[in-house]
Amino acid sequence: MSDPPIRITTAGSSPEADLARRQKRYIISMSIRTLCFIGAAIAGMAGITWLWPILIVAAVVLPYVAVVNANAATTRTDGLPLTGGGRSDRQLGTK
Repeated sequence: MSDPPIRITTAGSSPEADLARRQKRYIISMSIRTLCFIGAAIAGMAGITWLWPILIVAAVVLPYVAVVNANAATTRTDGLPLTGGGRSDRQLGTK
């Protein structure tokens, strides 16, 4: 029995593209974490006592979120089954 054909719309991206996408998401998350730490320090020096704890908590939680997002696999699914292809009534007769 042969394997079912693979649709191009369900094919995954190349490993290089997938790695680049995950690295980009991780760098963005870690940049936001850095901004949270800087914002917490500025808020603490400015006397905004309600803001800096929120930013510290966000900075502590973001590494977990970043790792989970970076390790998330992208899978494409297509719920529509492949049809048998073509019409069953032939246009050309047999010889």
